[in-house]
Amino acid sequence: MDINELRSAVTVIGLLLFVALVVWVYRAPRRQAFEAAARLPFAGEAEHE
Repeated sequence: MDINELRSAVTVIGLLLFVALVVWVYRAPRRQAFEAAARLPFAGEAEHE
């Protein structure tokens, strides 16, 4: 195995991990939890106005 085959394998593994992460994030059960976490920074804004 030369260095180019190793680089190709790492690239393919990285792509597969990225696709798996995207699928995990956008699954319906997880979507609500991530949307709630995305709203956390804005939760206290009404109190400061």
